[in-house]
Amino acid sequence: MPEPIPDWVFPPPEGFSADGFLRMTHLPPHTELIDGGLVFVAPQTKWHSGTVDHFRVELDSQAPEGWRGDRDMALKIGARQVPEPDVLVVREAAFLAPEPETYYLPEDVLLVAEAVTPASQDRDRETKPGKYSRAGIAHFWRIEEAGGDSAVVYAYELDPATRSYGVAGIHRDRIKVSSPFPIDIDLTEIRRRRAR
Repeated sequence: MPEPIPDWVFPPPEGFSADGFLRMTHLPPHTELIDGGLVFVAPQTKWHSGTVDHFRVELDSQAPEGWRGDRDMALKIGARQVPEPDVLVVREAAFLAPEPETYYLPEDVLLVAEAVTPASQDRDRETKPGKYSRAGIAHFWRIEEAGGDSAVVYAYELDPATRSYGVAGIHRDRIKVSSPFPIDIDLTEIRRRRAR
């Protein structure tokens, strides 16, 4: 006989609030709050994990003074919205601050990136970009698998007049851009082991 579903899974009629969600304990790893509902994430693939690691390391090492790369951190962007971007570039002050300990606020985020998996396609391609843009996050990257250890990066930049993203570039083999800061990342071997 299957185990009963715990009561905490069921949202109240108005949905869970961001503050209530952030106080919830015993949630599965990487649970997100989208439109007041809990979104449980499928187990990570090796490609996804390696890609997220690669971009976090590259963005952290290339970020200018005052900015840091981070990964898998909640982002409180609305009263009922707490997605968890795969990679973020955040203000160093927010990165080092003891509080809030478990999430960032949009005013501290310069760039978010999502590595798309079959289980996350709709959220990463349609749902999350609109929420990130309305929260005022200036740059969004969607990273798609291109076979083996390769990736394609779809880079978007916020139009402040419309609070929506416009395509800033589609990058294969290498992403080399000057905005939001000078970045140069090889996309052909994103899971290779780094020299020590």
